[in-house]
Amino acid sequence: MRLTKYAHSCLRVEHDGGVLVVDPGVFSDPAVALDGADAVLITHEHPDHLDLAALRLQLDRRPFPIHGPASLAEALGDAAETLHPVTAGQSFTAAGVAVRAYGGRHAVIHPDIPVIDNLGYLINDVVYHPGDSLVVPDETPVDTLFAPIHAPWSKFAEVVDFIRAVAPRRAYALHDALLNDNGLGVLDRQYAALSGTDYQRLEPGSRVDV
Repeated sequence: MRLTKYAHSCLRVEHDGGVLVVDPGVFSDPAVALDGADAVLITHEHPDHLDLAALRLQLDRRPFPIHGPASLAEALGDAAETLHPVTAGQSFTAAGVAVRAYGGRHAVIHPDIPVIDNLGYLINDVVYHPGDSLVVPDETPVDTLFAPIHAPWSKFAEVVDFIRAVAPRRAYALHDALLNDNGLGVLDRQYAALSGTDYQRLEPGSRVDV
């Protein structure tokens, strides 16, 4: 598989001629990421993971299925007819790629903020994108982890322990658009030192083969 990492939480997966896009949100470059998409995975409804305007524009050009929690239907509005609801533990195929869903709930931001649905996705038994959660896919080894390194709901120590628990061969930074260069530098050094794996942060538009 060839992966292109866009800003924040967006990934583009190309495999055997199929194009699968994960979380094309407003902090990424969704128009570019979605170009030619055969299917889309959405972890949850927050706009940094779902740019609805960009998604609708691409659907008008070339319809494709959207896979995600059933609760996405309300956020998708008139695009909800393209939604294929997914539940935690479910295995399915999207753009010709095997996917398994994990978790079910977004991490708690604050007790006063309602907790919404969130799914993590294991893609082709190789790449894990947890969305906004730190759910570990216990029964399956993960080769490549995209770890959310910074968020209003996260704590550095918890993310380090999450990466160690997943124990991937390598980890790439995810969910980092709210950081400036100072914060990125500090966190990159600390995650590289403490995560227990080959940790890197990819610049937006970077491609890797897995």
